[in-house]
Amino acid sequence: MALEFTDSNLKGYIAGDKPVVVDFWAEWCGPCRMIAPIIGELATEYEGKVAIGKMNVDENNEFAAQFGIRSIPTILFFKGGNLVDKHVGLAQKAVLKEKIDALL
Repeated sequence: MALEFTDSNLKGYIAGDKPVVVDFWAEWCGPCRMIAPIIGELATEYEGKVAIGKMNVDENNEFAAQFGIRSIPTILFFKGGNLVDKHVGLAQKAVLKEKIDALL
């Protein structure tokens, strides 16, 4: 199950020892709803190895502003506390798996 990231907890995950994948989304975003099941599947598949979750930009805008999120869905990939990759828009599961595997 995907984690629920917030402005108050995301920094702790990014500073942790596991890679982090953040899906920036909103309730009203159709493409966000389409990618949500994929994010959930990936969170289950990589549980214990990668922290994968979602951040609602309507409820948490600090990190969205910090990382210049202007379109959603936007998925950010962190390793060692640093932003190392980014994907904007819909993506097939295989594309996201490839990006996650590069973090490991």
